[in-house]
Amino acid sequence: MELTSSQEEYIKIIYIISKSKKEIRVTDIAQRLGITKPSVNRALKNLKEKNYIVYKTYGDIKMTKEGEKAAQEILKREDILKIFLIDILGISKEKAETEANVMKHALSNETEEKLEDYINKTLSLEELDCDYDENNEKCKSCIKIKARNRMRKELKREEKDK
Repeated sequence: MELTSSQEEYIKIIYIISKSKKEIRVTDIAQRLGITKPSVNRALKNLKEKNYIVYKTYGDIKMTKEGEKAAQEILKREDILKIFLIDILGISKEKAETEANVMKHALSNETEEKLEDYINKTLSLEELDCDYDENNEKCKSCIKIKARNRMRKELKREEKDK
C-alpha cells in the first residue's frame, strides 16, 4: 500500500518509540514530531484504516506486523542513504541525516536496491567474515576501518606502480 511521506514519518516514529516504551500514546508522537494531538489523531486514523497500527481513541498504539515491516523498510532506506552520503560522499553526519530523511521518500525500490548494491561493493561488505548488522554502531565502525584500510592499500599500490 502506498504511503505518503507524512505517513511514513508517523510509522517510523511509532516504531522507534515502540522500541523504547511499552505503551505508545498520542502525546508521545505529538511531542516527538512537534505537532498537535489532533493532527496525530487524524494520521493514526488513516494508518489504522491501512492496517499499519491498532489504535482505539485514548488507548495505546500498537503496530501490526505490516506496520513493523513498513517501518523497517523505511528505516533501511534512510540508513542506506545515510551510509552513502556519509561514507561514500563524505557529507557531515548532521547534514546527511537531514537529507536522507527527505530523500528516502522519493527513492524507488529499484533505486534503493541498486544503491545498496553499490554501497556493498564499494565498502566491500560482501567480503566480511562476520554477521554484519547495518544497525549496529560497532559494525558501522568496523566497515569504515576496513574501507579506509582497503583504500590506503590501493593508494600504496598505485604509488608503487608509478
